[in-house]
Amino acid sequence: MRNTTSRLRVALSLALATPDDRSLLVALALADSPAYAPSTGSSSPQDDQDPEATRLRALVDLAKEGDAEAFGQLYDHYVTGVFRFIYYRVGSQQLAEDLTSETFVRGLRAIQRFNWQGKDFGAWLTTIARNLVADHFKSSRARLEIVAETIPEGKVTVASPEQEVLALISNEMLFEAVNALPNEQRDCILMRFIQGLSIAQTAAALGRSEGAIKQLQLRAVRSLAKTMPEDAR
Repeated sequence: MRNTTSRLRVALSLALATPDDRSLLVALALADSPAYAPSTGSSSPQDDQDPEATRLRALVDLAKEGDAEAFGQLYDHYVTGVFRFIYYRVGSQQLAEDLTSETFVRGLRAIQRFNWQGKDFGAWLTTIARNLVADHFKSSRARLEIVAETIPEGKVTVASPEQEVLALISNEMLFEAVNALPNEQRDCILMRFIQGLSIAQTAAALGRSEGAIKQLQLRAVRSLAKTMPEDAR
């Protein structure tokens, strides 16, 4: 779980250094590349030229036919990304593990109803996870508890004054700032920068257009940047 906030820190650094919104949109698009994207199980099976995409599509088709081994391979591929999304919503490792397990249980039960039209499998799983988290917080027993020792710490390589300041900001502070965002902005940030979903996958998970996700991401990054210390601006 170390350095899972590195992509978010890059985005915030860009926001601090780029006052113009149009330029920031371009900068975020350029940063959204394999160089900034750790393996999070977020590959999109929409490019027929991609062997990994072809493999994932085949696994889903097999799983829909009842192949348990195929579903197990899908679990291995997507579990890290789903866990990260849930973990940074609930702030508890044990609860995140429980909700991640339930996400895949529900996914297995419903997989025969999954179809590729307008939906990526990773985005579909994230929608299930998002609904589970929402149900958890609607529960009378739900409390948002930030357990400092379970929030992973880790610095990113810094190359600018903005990044030097961000490197000193704890993951707990980022956790609190992200969870203070409006719901869609918060989930967009988590999907894009913590889970590692693409714009297209995030759009599918949130039921929005890709253009709307780009604007949602822009507003969220700008809002987060405003929460940074004065000497980072």
